[in-house]
Amino acid sequence: MATALRTAELAEWIGRLAMLDADVDDAERIRQVELLEALKGAAAAAQARVTVDLETSLTANLAASGVPAKRRRDGIAAQIALARRESPVHGARHLGLARVLTTELPHTLAALTEGRISEWRATLVVKASITLDEAGRRELDQRLAGRLDTMSDRQADAAARALAYELDPRAYVDRASHAASERRVTMRPAPDTMAYLTALLPAKEAVAVFKALHDAAATARAVGDERSSDQVKADTLVQRVTGQASAAAVPLEIGVVITDTSLIGAPDHGSDHTAAHLEGYGPIPAADVRRWLNEPASRDAAVWVRRLFTDPVTDVVTTIDPKRRRFPCAIRDLVVARDQWCRTPWCGAPIRHTDHAKRWAGGGETTPDNAQGLCERCNHAKEAVGWATASYADPLGQTVVVTRTPTGAIHRSVAPPALPGWVGRPRELPDPREWAEERAS
Repeated sequence: MATALRTAELAEWIGRLAMLDADVDDAERIRQVELLEALKGAAAAAQARVTVDLETSLTANLAASGVPAKRRRDGIAAQIALARRESPVHGARHLGLARVLTTELPHTLAALTEGRISEWRATLVVKASITLDEAGRRELDQRLAGRLDTMSDRQADAAARALAYELDPRAYVDRASHAASERRVTMRPAPDTMAYLTALLPAKEAVAVFKALHDAAATARAVGDERSSDQVKADTLVQRVTGQASAAAVPLEIGVVITDTSLIGAPDHGSDHTAAHLEGYGPIPAADVRRWLNEPASRDAAVWVRRLFTDPVTDVVTTIDPKRRRFPCAIRDLVVARDQWCRTPWCGAPIRHTDHAKRWAGGGETTPDNAQGLCERCNHAKEAVGWATASYADPLGQTVVVTRTPTGAIHRSVAPPALPGWVGRPRELPDPREWAEERAS
């Protein structure tokens, strides 16, 4: 009878993967790739089981402590996300995936445990089964048994969705009707100072929008417009959404952190090689900022530059220019510029809240040193029972936020450099665990 794999043995075993035998022929290397891929699936299955065990244990402990039922699961997904070094959104998805896999999809879980399918393929099955009740999920799982490892991801997704519709057509239609409430528009950075603007829309509206853009492009090209069809579609989208006569003349406030020499374009100081940081986007060439401010379209648009100052040695954002600000609180402007994205490790969501690191009710001061920029989800997660946060300034003056989760895990968050590519002196920071025991209360 095989003995259970202990946590310390697991850590040692992971380390041994770096010593995988390299003195083999190519056929053996292919076999290694196959086994390592199977290993990823087996690890995902083990992770799912551990995740559910953790949730069960944490909720039982909170119940024994008298915490109301509606609050017992608060913050659990956030703990999973931190342990997996992923965003809280992904943590919630992994927790939901684990629940369904371990309780209602035994055949899919077995295929994952044996390494015959990937975690993503298992996720597709779970997503397709969301419209079904427990009995329906088990029926779907049974009918897909033995087939998933022979399908592509696209085939598995299509088969699972078709089965879900067959098993409960009404629920499928009702879910589709509800899905319209989840419509949204998102943005994420793309290379070369571009960005992806993505809209999740009901199919009818999405087709109508694309058809309108396509017709506009066809009309423009027919009368001799030299822009490509894709360029016309993109420009038309901006024009119609903003209501401007041209895509370039969009009113904007540029929340940018940039050196003074880069802003004025002093070549002797290497300004073209010093990147700036655009709020809500990330690194951009300083030359682009100068071009935006000087191009003719800027004279037709309302363009503002919010000036922020950094320490010339440490690169720490230290103060804010009060002459131009868009928010009622100057501290929020400073914190958003300093933190750039949600301060929770591995989250990366846009900042929605400026929050006290050490709670105001516990004596925390309303100062930049005690402030952190958080997304809405992370701000709510840290209010769950057993969470504690505090902050301190490192030897370079940068604010460090320390978070302790209910299980005792310690996570440290240091704001990124204000300017991309900045390299400072090595930081000699205190052990966050020693510090947290004393101050994160």
